[in-house]
Amino acid sequence: MQWKNGDTTNGQVVAGGKGTGRELNQLNDQIDVLIDKATDSLIICDWGNQRVVRWSRRSGTTQGEILIDNIYCWGLSMDEQRHLYVSQYGKDEAKRYKLGEKNGTIVAGGNRQGDGLNQLKSPKYLFVDRQQNVYVSDRDNHRVMKWAKGAKEGMVVAGGEAEGSALTQLSSPNGLFVDTLGTLYVADSWNHRVMRWTQGAKQGTVIVGGNGEGAGVNQFNCSIGLSFDRHGNLYVADNNNNRVQRFSIE
Repeated sequence: MQWKNGDTTNGQVVAGGKGTGRELNQLNDQIDVLIDKATDSLIICDWGNQRVVRWSRRSGTTQGEILIDNIYCWGLSMDEQRHLYVSQYGKDEAKRYKLGEKNGTIVAGGNRQGDGLNQLKSPKYLFVDRQQNVYVSDRDNHRVMKWAKGAKEGMVVAGGEAEGSALTQLSSPNGLFVDTLGTLYVADSWNHRVMRWTQGAKQGTVIVGGNGEGAGVNQFNCSIGLSFDRHGNLYVADNNNNRVQRFSIE
């Protein structure tokens, strides 16, 4: 769906909308989406169909095209060279693809499931910075990992102190964003909050939520995805409240 800024009543279907299915005009449990500005298209993790698809944003588009098939995709990201990064929760790894490539290169995990620094356990969302560092929300290890380009193992940049609600802990982290200073923002899903971790910090700061599970304007019920606009507004996908919230962040 596309929603114009300020209009919360009239969204527009821009991909799918033809019921659940495997046809090129259908989607099934789409988990993540990014905008490829170079081609003015949407790239979508069509999780239920185990594929990554691309839909043009031009008017008149009625179906997508398959970029990668037979993949347990979850999170998507793209670097400035337009390499596509895909987390594969079923294989506990993340891969980098040149557009049009089918096999890809492992950039994080890929050493079976576990909590070692070279392992992941149900990786979810991704963020790739300008240096091609890959940040992964390592959900079932309750941590966020950073893998430098070409590294054989990652480093813990948030959480990793077992599941919990202390400022040193996370509970099933999901959506990620990293700013130009290396500050990490993470949707700490089952703590119903968004946290900020400055580079090298041993604990984070709660910036929104953290007021228990609920439907109030200062609450979430499973904060799962996040993004910033160019004005610094934070958008949070509030999963079980079936809404997106916007916050102005200092």
